Amino acid sequence: MQSVILWLSRILLKIAGWRVEVSVPDYPKSIICVAPHTSNIDFVICELAYCSVGRRAGFLMKKSWFRWPLGSIFRAMGGVPVDRSKGNSLTSALVDRFRVEPRLNIAIAPEGTRSRTSRWHTGFLRVATEAGVPVTLAVIDGGSRTVMMNEEFIPSGDIDADMAAIKRYYSQFTAIYPEKFSTETE
Repeated sequence: MQSVILWLSRILLKIAGWRVEVSVPDYPKSIICVAPHTSNIDFVICELAYCSVGRRAGFLMKKSWFRWPLGSIFRAMGGVPVDRSKGNSLTSALVDRFRVEPRLNIAIAPEGTRSRTSRWHTGFLRVATEAGVPVTLAVIDGGSRTVMMNEEFIPSGDIDADMAAIKRYYSQFTAIYPEKFSTETE
């Protein structure tokens, strides 16, 4: 089944005109920081790209997407529903999962929205720091139609400095909808 998914992912990306470049190792545990995130198609492209290199990652997604019929499919793909209405700590829950799971890679879009925002969520940096896992910087470059995973980021513990460095890295890329992407600092 894995070989069928690999083959199908590669074919669909080729038909859509997307390339995939991956040079980071297949870590047993990591956070995959995904940006720019300006379209629902970003999710599909990233899932196909990750599958096309024989890897599997979970992902965070707004709870409202986990209704029937998509909920079962998203959960089977490794989706983790995020309920923003409650005061529960997603950061703590993810750190706990990293501690007990032998293999766990979670993709997170720090923008947290497909709309333009300069306020990126920092929870992924706190999770990576507390769980002691690397952050892979994954790029959806709409300009070159390439999904890239070539950079690793080790958080320093200084959230503001780390986020500024990550935004500088992503500032060189073009979103699918450039007017919706911002790497400005607050």
